[in-house]
Amino acid sequence: MNDVAPLDTYGVLTEPATLTIQRHLPGPIERIWAYLTDGELRRRWLAAGTMEMTVGSSFELVWRNDELTDPPGRRPEGFAAEHRMQGRITELDPPRRLSITWGSTGGVTFDLAPAGSRVLLTVTHHRVTDPAILLRVSAGWHMHLDILVARASGQEPAPFWDGWNRLHQDYARRMQG
Repeated sequence: MNDVAPLDTYGVLTEPATLTIQRHLPGPIERIWAYLTDGELRRRWLAAGTMEMTVGSSFELVWRNDELTDPPGRRPEGFAAEHRMQGRITELDPPRRLSITWGSTGGVTFDLAPAGSRVLLTVTHHRVTDPAILLRVSAGWHMHLDILVARASGQEPAPFWDGWNRLHQDYARRMQG
């Protein structure tokens, strides 16, 4: 039963270089927290990597987007089969908030809040100043979150790269307007 208003699934620029994107997910909140913090669950929708749940702890995220869906779709030129990124936990309030550093940008915050029988996940990617990277990040978060919704709902997600390619074009149009 859907007891909350539907969301626009597209991310929005809440500041010139800050993307905010939201999804409703089946609860409880602790289950969705596990999808963010447990490396085995996170690798099924975003990236693998073990995180010690302590502020200041370092970690490595490993993306293998070709493994997220079967089939994966057609990977665009310029994307490697694997990507690695070092990060650090900067804020931790289980099961409501996780903030981490994110490559060369200001970082990402995951906020979880009850929304009726569901959980509202808000992802905020801070200080993405390069427009080309912001475009990639926007399509990436959108597609990764679509996969999270599918996985958390017990459904098979659509091919990752096909969705990413479509969303990349959608966000390019949206950001021009």
